[in-house]
Amino acid sequence: MDIEQFYSADERRRQSAEVELGTNWFDANGSRYELSWVEDTGELYAMLELVPEADSWTPFGDIEVEAVSVDSVLVQVICTIPTLEEVERILSGWSEHMSDPNGVAWVADRLRANGIEGASPPPS
Repeated sequence: MDIEQFYSADERRRQSAEVELGTNWFDANGSRYELSWVEDTGELYAMLELVPEADSWTPFGDIEVEAVSVDSVLVQVICTIPTLEEVERILSGWSEHMSDPNGVAWVADRLRANGIEGASPPPS
């Protein structure tokens, strides 16, 4: 689902505090994800921004994009974890694994190791 569909499907998401668990998670294909947890729903979700067309390049080689359309930001709810303390326990050490070549698989492995079924890396 796109980011607007995600928030519209449950208004608690829009009003809730969120805890960001890194913005540079990668899958085996090199796609980049952001990982966040929504306090009011307990949802752990991954967000993928589809690679946009570059409007321009910075002097440092970075892509500049003037506007990112809502439908180019995809969200997948991975699981529900009721408390932040539990998220922190389950994903302890996440910052050391975030930029691994397939760091999202590390997240899935940690979730499964803690009895959270159906945890799989986001599809790319």
